[in-house]
Amino acid sequence: MRILIIEDERVLSNTIRDFFKEDFEIDQAFDGEEGILYAKQDIYDVIILDLMLPIKDGYQVLEQIRKDKILTPVLILTAKDSLSDKLQGFQKGGDDYLTKPFAKEELKARIEAMVRRSNPNFYKNEITFKDLKIDISNRKAYINNEELTLQGKQFDMLEYLMNHQNRIITKEQIFGKIWGFNSETTTNVVEVYASGIRKELKKYDYDQYFKTIRGVGYMIS
Repeated sequence: MRILIIEDERVLSNTIRDFFKEDFEIDQAFDGEEGILYAKQDIYDVIILDLMLPIKDGYQVLEQIRKDKILTPVLILTAKDSLSDKLQGFQKGGDDYLTKPFAKEELKARIEAMVRRSNPNFYKNEITFKDLKIDISNRKAYINNEELTLQGKQFDMLEYLMNHQNRIITKEQIFGKIWGFNSETTTNVVEVYASGIRKELKKYDYDQYFKTIRGVGYMIS
């Protein structure tokens, strides 16, 4: 899971990051404008959003990303606790609302609930497409119960596409999700890994379902 934290209080942002970093990939933005730039990559499973941000406030962030068709679940995390603030947060496109101070365990539980609602496959140990099956807990993939030979991030890329079947995932989204935008490599690595996955699927005549959308990205369909 990849989480974006948009919070200008760096101590708090780092505290949340440290709490989640063993289980999740974390990116941080420290003002509303930076938060929008990150969110528009559309690679996050959840966004944690403060409302009182510099440059653009949380309401403006929500309004902009929803206008741009970014449907990532957003948990508003703020000291603003009035009913009118909460209603405005939901009206702008927030999915949940938690006021400060908060218990980290509750924050985690709310995030997990949001992910279950938005992506029912996320917490499953197994995802299937026809006779292609991936076992997430053991990081193995099978076709007709024969194990595929997938190396490292090849499995991660296939899992990402399997989690979004019949949806085009751009090369930039795959790169950001799996390697991260701070990676020292380039987006060309996505093509290399895609080629490796396709070669393995071809052994079982499943490369026909691993589709390249030229100039855009990839999909399982």
